[in-house]
Amino acid sequence: MNVLLCVKQVPDTARTGYCGRTETLPAGSASSALNPMDKYALEIAARLKDADPEVKVTALTLGSKLAEQALRDCLALTADSAYLLCDPLFEDSDSLATSYTLSVAIKALAHKEGPFDLILCGRQAADSDEGHVGPQLAEWLGLPQVTCGLTVEREGASFKVHRETQAGTQVVTVPTPCVVTVTKSALECRYPDILRMMESNRAEIFVLRASDLSDLDLTQVGRKGASTHIKKIVPPPQKTGRIRIEEESDENSARKLYQLLNAAAIL
Repeated sequence: MNVLLCVKQVPDTARTGYCGRTETLPAGSASSALNPMDKYALEIAARLKDADPEVKVTALTLGSKLAEQALRDCLALTADSAYLLCDPLFEDSDSLATSYTLSVAIKALAHKEGPFDLILCGRQAADSDEGHVGPQLAEWLGLPQVTCGLTVEREGASFKVHRETQAGTQVVTVPTPCVVTVTKSALECRYPDILRMMESNRAEIFVLRASDLSDLDLTQVGRKGASTHIKKIVPPPQKTGRIRIEEESDENSARKLYQLLNAAAIL
């Protein structure tokens, strides 16, 4: 079985700088991380590989060099190879252009990695709530799809997918090849071991340029109709209501503290 993971890198808020004076992200401060929803797709791929060690997992993303870290996260957990779509022509792409470019890359990768039985995507990204790329990708490829997937199990020439609906959980069977977009579930996402993390840091990330995709229609690339531009970031207000008590003795400090607490009706 051949599984493809289409993942996305998103801003890593834990490692992103912020300028309070200008209320903007300083140039060059942005760092990336694997989209949280994609971690569930990654866990599903890992469980499929647990059930059948012959399963091959390929990771694919579109973005700048910053996106390499998201791919290395996939390699550290279960992916066997990773590809980065990186070209100035792909910048500022909306979801339709992104899904088109991914579809062309997937067709090209099928000649190298073999036809894909299952394509997994995160249903949405931390920096966007559209959830368009997975369904659009299925349309470009002409494949059946399941949205809001919770779990995926192989059943012969099909996959049994538990999917989330407004009424609860629905179980559907979809033939291979297919596209499944995965949503947040009760699955416990595992962590890679140290050895695989070290190996992923040394692994080669294969870069695909526009010139490497012979079937790419340049009129479908780089649309800007739905791209997101950050104009301003407003952080939560900082609470600075601390009071420093500095008296001549510990007894006076305690007395001062008692007075303050009493005045605030805490005591």
